[in-house]
Amino acid sequence: MVERDEVEAGGKGREVSRSTMTKADIVEKVYGKIGFSKKEASELVEMVFTTLKDVLHRGDKVKISGFGNFVVREKNERVGRNPQTGEQIKISARRVLTFRPSQVLKAMLNGEDVTGLSDDD
Repeated sequence: MVERDEVEAGGKGREVSRSTMTKADIVEKVYGKIGFSKKEASELVEMVFTTLKDVLHRGDKVKISGFGNFVVREKNERVGRNPQTGEQIKISARRVLTFRPSQVLKAMLNGEDVTGLSDDD
């Protein structure tokens, strides 16, 4: 993992991120925990991400129990403004990916007890 400096969020002085986990780090974790060869661990991680991308590309929801939901939302075309000039511009319709953490993940992030929490959102 790559170490990062503390970052202030919105002037509130909260620590946002100290490090970034990469796909290679995930492969290393799988390799270390399960005992697959590095090639097998890499193929497994790649297969999981490819499956997630395929499902999301189709517009389907991905629900990972105890982690959260990934949902593709359709955004309509709308009018926006260039902040420098105030000129109106057309923002095209698009699909956006949203993530909603589960109650369990939210509680873990906030140092709360996760006993008895439901994975359902």
